[in-house]
Amino acid sequence: METPKVIFFDAVGTLFGVRGSVGSSYAKIALRYGVEVPSQTLDAAFFPAFKQAGSPAFPNVSPSEIPVLEYDWWKQVVRTTFDGARILPQFEDFDRFFSELFTHFATAEPWELYPDTVATLKQMHDRGIPLGILSNFDSRIYAVLRSLNLAQYFQSVTISTEVGAAKPDPKIFQVALGKHVCRPEEAWHVGDSLEEDYRAAKAVGLRGIWLSRRRS
Repeated sequence: METPKVIFFDAVGTLFGVRGSVGSSYAKIALRYGVEVPSQTLDAAFFPAFKQAGSPAFPNVSPSEIPVLEYDWWKQVVRTTFDGARILPQFEDFDRFFSELFTHFATAEPWELYPDTVATLKQMHDRGIPLGILSNFDSRIYAVLRSLNLAQYFQSVTISTEVGAAKPDPKIFQVALGKHVCRPEEAWHVGDSLEEDYRAAKAVGLRGIWLSRRRS
């Protein structure tokens, strides 16, 4: 098998995951604002809220608009989550709560590296293979990569909110390839989503590698 000219990695669910659960992080910070809710209740409400929000991508906007659009997109997801859990009216200052929550997810605290992540990245890096992030994340990914000591391994970062298209849209793969002046057949993409990573990469011509981390 020929050595690829670049290997792209998805971020959440591939290199690192949420520590505990999304609901546990939300519940922990909500408690600081006098709102007590079981993490399981928030987990159950989060996933439909996240799905309802659609792709985190903002086509045809200027770069200066992106941070505000990212913030508002996530604010709606979180608001819908707490509304679905029938907890939203308990907040005296939801805006202040969300501001802290949004910043929290730009730190290392809510994330945990998978045991094989660093060893894998180091091995590829030491072999001289360029690596890139290709993710439906927002611009907090830069801070998260730094805080988890992963930024050093990546020569490029391509995210949906900056491209204006989210996986499985071919555009985000094409933009990532362009950063490395690389043909699709010369690149690999590793991710945990069968649809958004493996099948989407193959559809564009990359070698897709599905990394399933689901616990049996």
